Amino acid sequence: MGGTGTPLGFDLHTHSVCSDGTTRPGEIAREAAELGLAGFALTDHDTIDGWGEAREAARDAGVDFLPGIEITTKFRGRSRHLLGYGIRPEAGELFAALAEVRESRVTRAREMVRRLSADYAITWDQVVGADDARTVGRPHIADALVAAGYAVDRSAAFEAVLFPGSPYYMGTKAIETAEAIRLVRAAGGFAVIAHPAAARQSAPLPAADLAALAAVGLGGVELDHPENRADWLPSLEGAAAELRLEVTGASDYHGAGKPNRLGERTSDPAIVARIRENVAVPR
Repeated sequence: MGGTGTPLGFDLHTHSVCSDGTTRPGEIAREAAELGLAGFALTDHDTIDGWGEAREAARDAGVDFLPGIEITTKFRGRSRHLLGYGIRPEAGELFAALAEVRESRVTRAREMVRRLSADYAITWDQVVGADDARTVGRPHIADALVAAGYAVDRSAAFEAVLFPGSPYYMGTKAIETAEAIRLVRAAGGFAVIAHPAAARQSAPLPAADLAALAAVGLGGVELDHPENRADWLPSLEGAAAELRLEVTGASDYHGAGKPNRLGERTSDPAIVARIRENVAVPR
């Protein structure tokens, strides 16, 4: 793929070193241009620290930029991630809630490292390193295990050591999904539920739950995602159509942190145009 001809669409779910990706925001913008993408959204976990660099690099590279965030939430006792696009960067109520989530993540990560250190020669400094990330979590611990030779990659570390139910695992604080939707909308943003049929989950998001979230302001659902199970999608596709939700596509790119490749799933520019009609910060 090259940077000529008709743009290929928008990748609306990417992560940089500001959370748990391995690529700088500017590098994502340049790679998007090289691939011929129309644009991308930077959606780091619980932070917007990479927006400035991503926006400037996107302008220089000639690709469009949609500011975003991925929020750690839970709904009816299950972990759900929420993508928020176009929120105002000065949205105090939202960012106060996110600061609590990030603090909880650090506390959780420290405790997990303490538990791991009894059996694995890793330290907190090795987990944090010189990273720019403000959102520390299991991916950073996994990277430390890989660097120390205990696993071949992040996925292996998660499967062998960091899975829920492991003696080293610890839960973390999350905002209720309905409340997160309210906060995103109050901040002028557009809310999309992320990867609702991911294979790593024990079951897909029920269509009834999607309807309940739509009733409180959910605007879209990320159905075209490389980790969604095809056999779990039909009920969600039907519900999304009935509820008139935007159906988005994205890669969930993490650089070297995941096998997902930038631009492998995308959203049509018309979808992005409709999202921008409903946000406070369109670019």
